[in-house]
Amino acid sequence: MKMKWLKSKKTISLICLCTVMAFLFTSCGKSKAGKDHVSHQVNQNANVSESDLSNADASVVYFTADISAESLIKIYEQLGWEPTGKLAVKVSTGEPPASNYLRQELIGDLVRSQSGTYVECLTAYGGQRSSVSMAKQVAEDHGFAPFDLLDENGSMTLSVSNYSVISENYVGAGMANYDSMLVLSHFKGHAMAGFGGAIKNISIGLGSAEGKAWIHSGGKSKSNPWGGDQTAFTESMAEAASTVQTYYGERIVYINVMNRLSVDCDCDGNPAEPDIHDIGILASFNPVALDQACVDLVYNAEGNASLVRRIESRKGIHTLEHAEAIGLGSRSYKLLNIDKQ
Repeated sequence: MKMKWLKSKKTISLICLCTVMAFLFTSCGKSKAGKDHVSHQVNQNANVSESDLSNADASVVYFTADISAESLIKIYEQLGWEPTGKLAVKVSTGEPPASNYLRQELIGDLVRSQSGTYVECLTAYGGQRSSVSMAKQVAEDHGFAPFDLLDENGSMTLSVSNYSVISENYVGAGMANYDSMLVLSHFKGHAMAGFGGAIKNISIGLGSAEGKAWIHSGGKSKSNPWGGDQTAFTESMAEAASTVQTYYGERIVYINVMNRLSVDCDCDGNPAEPDIHDIGILASFNPVALDQACVDLVYNAEGNASLVRRIESRKGIHTLEHAEAIGLGSRSYKLLNIDKQ
């Protein structure tokens, strides 16, 4: 699968992160949790040419330490991407009463500027977003408008071209109504996947209720998401995500926000308080490199022990390994700090 990760027409200099963030970016080192962790960041101090930017073996990931509505727009503009036709903005609308979903104060200006529609699907685990009426009510209560519940009218089947676990992926049928997609993900821990970022947002997140059960169970059930093999689950996420990337091609981009870094995801209405300070916003055309960069930042952050344990106990890194193996994207990346431009 050939993908063009970057379309920027400018020559961009790769700049080291500022001193206060320097401890976050080691090319190889020990995590604070005490286990070896090798970063996939490459050429940190090199100048990046036009040809380098199209090298899928080391995708560019943009970074800003400023988590604000202004910086979100700035990092989006760095991608040099414009949506085609009707734009879907994939978010998690968040489980009530107190989940860490991305707030309107942060993302609203960007979405309005692009005339986007927030999209989400029903949950498979119960909660307040497992029925059409309640899912729409939660979206309204949390300020997501305009909003479209993609699986209100069932599922659409996407074939997995390179698979070892699932040959089909079931997304919300309403996805067919959108020409482009902006994936806005809150990067954090996850009770079952270890961590949640771009890959989770376009796999489980875009899965219909039956699609979520299918992924969780490793292709064993469309109604029961529980009790599946963990390795099969992580590989199913990567394989499901690949179908969405293939469906949109160059018409999809990804932004991860690293704030409120709890071990629990936005499907938890009462998540644990974070042990890690907010880190920043990252963006890329490559969801694998983007999630890998976020994982590397976590592994090199102070107070990371609980989140690293969550990632490793759920085999979270294997999702990235399998995603790279099936061609979803390279884990190697070049990190560009736009705060220094």
